[in-house]
Amino acid sequence: MSLQTLQPSESWDAAGQEGVLDALAAEEYVFKVWGGDWCIDCRQQLPQFAAALEAAGVPEERIEHHPVEKTPEGKAGPGVEEYGIELIPTVVVERDGEEVARFVEEEDEPIAAYLAARLSETAEAE
Repeated sequence: MSLQTLQPSESWDAAGQEGVLDALAAEEYVFKVWGGDWCIDCRQQLPQFAAALEAAGVPEERIEHHPVEKTPEGKAGPGVEEYGIELIPTVVVERDGEEVARFVEEEDEPIAAYLAARLSETAEAE
């Protein structure tokens, strides 16, 4: 199942985003995205992120959709417990099966910019 909210926004502007796009495309990153089409924050943030991934040339096979449902017990869906997902959207970036960055809904920056900064820091530390 895929997230409709991960359809790239046509209004996203890549101008001035070269550093962000370079960071997203720099490695063989896998982007694991938890969200819900019912979630207001996901509907606002994920289309912009999807547009950035598209502009960066990240292939679809490296973008995993993890739809989250609301239940009386909390959030449920693939990988929710395993990855400790409490807020959505959440995006986990992995390289070679290891988590290298994580965006959680409460951050003040757009998803792409936030992750690009974390990925750049990781690359510099190596």
